[in-house]
Amino acid sequence: MRNLARLSAVGAATAVLATALVTPAQAAATSWGACAGGPGVDPRQECTTLHVPMDYRASGGQTISLAVSRIKTAKPALRQGVLLIIPGGPGSPGLNRPSVQVKRLPQDVLDRYDIVGFDPRGVGQSSPVSCDLETRDLALTRLKPYPDADGGITENVAWSRRIAEACARNGGPLIRHISTRNEARDIDRIRQALGEKKISYWGVSYGTYAGAVYATMFPERTDRVVLDSNDDPDPRRVARQWLANYAVGVEDRFPDFAAWAAARDGEYGFGADAAAVRRTFLDLAAELDRKPLPWPGANPEELNGNVLRETMLNALYSDANFPMLATLMRAALTSGELPPPNTPPVAAMQNTAAHSGATMCNDVEWPDSVSLHQRQVTRDRAAHPLTAGMPVNMGPCAFWPYKPAEPSVRVTSRGPANVLLIQNLRDPSTPYSGALKMRQAFGQRARMVAVDSGGHGVYLANGNTCGDQAVTAFLTTGHLPQHDKNC
Repeated sequence: MRNLARLSAVGAATAVLATALVTPAQAAATSWGACAGGPGVDPRQECTTLHVPMDYRASGGQTISLAVSRIKTAKPALRQGVLLIIPGGPGSPGLNRPSVQVKRLPQDVLDRYDIVGFDPRGVGQSSPVSCDLETRDLALTRLKPYPDADGGITENVAWSRRIAEACARNGGPLIRHISTRNEARDIDRIRQALGEKKISYWGVSYGTYAGAVYATMFPERTDRVVLDSNDDPDPRRVARQWLANYAVGVEDRFPDFAAWAAARDGEYGFGADAAAVRRTFLDLAAELDRKPLPWPGANPEELNGNVLRETMLNALYSDANFPMLATLMRAALTSGELPPPNTPPVAAMQNTAAHSGATMCNDVEWPDSVSLHQRQVTRDRAAHPLTAGMPVNMGPCAFWPYKPAEPSVRVTSRGPANVLLIQNLRDPSTPYSGALKMRQAFGQRARMVAVDSGGHGVYLANGNTCGDQAVTAFLTTGHLPQHDKNC
């Protein structure tokens, strides 16, 4: 649930004004209209609604809506096609991504593409789902399965059962049909509705896996594919591996924060070198395990060791977040006043939790052995103390009431050589080691640009000029680098 690490940045998705009425077997947008106003919505962005099958195996059955947006190129004579932005998560909205990215994308890219966004099925304005979870179950230290302070998982087992039962009871029929395969099919309906023979897209985080699945299911319908901050596509594990990779990614990335804090030892007092900062963090987390501090307004209303660990994970997504973590640590160490908690909106939490859980559980089966998970947690806490066993702990998928309707997709090298992977070497969420598995799966279809940087998100985010230029060149010319490249 990588999106849950960034829920504080998720606002309400923009409403869609134009609705297209079509037959269940089609997804042709008949009209576009102005998007509902909201903070940051570009006046050029227009919206429509597509209707697609809830169950692609039931021709003529119930349909659901997909909210789609676009900002057209200002230079139609140079137009290459559309560039669809596939959001991460799973569970992140994407309807207003065109308004965000037109402020950042190079003009050469904007001249050649209509920039297209969408809310995935079940998210935001696209027939949203909710499991109607209790407030206590929306804590980020529950939505990521942190074990108890002593390493036990009894509470996780109870929570996992409670979440699975709530989703079965409250999720409605759609929750059974949220999967990466169906997101890929939805993307192809968007392509059809836009009147494009082929589609280019930029997938980030979970969007890399969705993009890889699309490129595998519909290889001849892809034009230029950019996959940014890549998931391990192991078809036997899928999201189980993504969660496990947090342990690796955080260990890869934490030294960047430790070096930053050590350089500011006079301000924060965590230690004059990276090793000392690491000891300070681990000691503080252990102390907060034993004696949590009151933190009114947070969920839970205390700063405990797991809340500190989750705050740390969030902070590692971008160097810009380092001061936030350091300020919280300093306050806890000095008995100072804790900063105001940044609590995501409940509605967004409910929607994201339901969609994220459904995607992860419907893509692949998960083991339900409590003893297996306890052994995994015990080993992982020793090997990767920064994440304290969370990445391999038990979650709702162990008790999910539905079996996957289809096998997970095995990404292969069959198809055109039109896939560019871009990857930070020190990504806390989708580590480089997992991205190499994606590179291996695509074979000669792909090239990888590895960027010597930290954080989650590369192109126009935590990357560098070399990496950004490589992506821009591919989008504007269609030519992959001759070889994998280091920046």
